[in-house]
Amino acid sequence: MVEEEWTKNKPFSFLGWMDQNLFRWLVKLFYPQYKRPREGYMKHYKVLYDYIFMQKIMGFNRRVPWPVDFRSKVRGWRCIQKGIMCDPGDSPGVYINAFGGLKLGDNVEIAPNVTIVTTNHNKYDQRKTSPKKGVEIGSNVWVGANSVILPGSKIGDEVTIGAGCVISGEIPSKSTVTRGDGSIKIIPKTRDYEWDIYQEKLT
Repeated sequence: MVEEEWTKNKPFSFLGWMDQNLFRWLVKLFYPQYKRPREGYMKHYKVLYDYIFMQKIMGFNRRVPWPVDFRSKVRGWRCIQKGIMCDPGDSPGVYINAFGGLKLGDNVEIAPNVTIVTTNHNKYDQRKTSPKKGVEIGSNVWVGANSVILPGSKIGDEVTIGAGCVISGEIPSKSTVTRGDGSIKIIPKTRDYEWDIYQEKLT
């Protein structure tokens, strides 16, 4: 009710109307798996401006049905299962090899220069892949810049991974991961995640 009253009292903006109608329709047309808040995130015209030329016209990650930065590479996108508010590769410099299976929850943010690898070479025969495959990442997760997530990793819900971490195993829910001396440190969180993402009106 409060939201409806605020919308009624909001001054009319032609650019805002265009963004919520024409530009939003174009985003849905070109990126059918793009599910982000209509308000408070990136404007729809900005999504088109930042991504559509290099991705859909020039052909960088053209077939991926969500925005991907032209400096990133998403391989095996059909092997990715993702939730809402999650566009793997939309930050610059991200490399994703999803052929071993990549499962992402809702509200997963991947910072620049992150590498996610779901398969690896067999150390005795580099033509083959190792038996360890797949990566799972829960909901409400932040993956910091320059992090590396290796095959077999399982990351729980409400996890914050600090910059430069190398993840190769299981990370429990509600934890913060930081770089230590030669290994990562896992610090439990003391509060629940506050943003109820399921109350948002999505594109």
